[in-house]
Amino acid sequence: MENKLQELTQKIYSEGIEKANQDAIRIIEGAQKKADEITKAAKNEASEIISKAQANANEIKRNGESEIRIASKQAISKLKQQIINMISVKAIDKPVKDAFDDKAFVGSLIQKVASSFNNNAKLVLPEADQDKLTAYFNDNTSKELMKSLQISFDENIKVGFKISPKDANYIISFTDEDFANYFKGFMRSKTIQLLFGEE
Repeated sequence: MENKLQELTQKIYSEGIEKANQDAIRIIEGAQKKADEITKAAKNEASEIISKAQANANEIKRNGESEIRIASKQAISKLKQQIINMISVKAIDKPVKDAFDDKAFVGSLIQKVASSFNNNAKLVLPEADQDKLTAYFNDNTSKELMKSLQISFDENIKVGFKISPKDANYIISFTDEDFANYFKGFMRSKTIQLLFGEE
């Protein structure tokens, strides 16, 4: 009886160990499967993150290159304009200003323009040159022209003059800036062509 009890105990023990081993194997296999799934999901997620990061980096690179191209074109264009402006100032602004500083030149120009209005004109001159120009007109202009010429002075005109027929609603401006801007319009295209070979 004792032998049977021992056999039965041994059998129960062996079956328990075998079942425990099978459960352990099943648990280990399940854990391994879950670990493999987690690893696979982590690799997929990592791959997706890397792919998105690469796409973002490429987009940033493209945008940066585009901005650099635009900025360089703008910088070149601005530099060209500055060169043209410097040349224009030397070639046009100073000679025109010198001509308009010559009161005899301005006076003769005024007489010619005023005579085209049949000596019936309103003339606006720089207030800063009032004494010099009044003296010039008194010495160099016919009394008939002086009678028909309505002269006024304006502090906003620095150099040159503005003239219009009496009772007319338009004014023709003959300032140094007007002439310089007029000449610069012609010079700009030629200067660009000469300097940069562009039309």
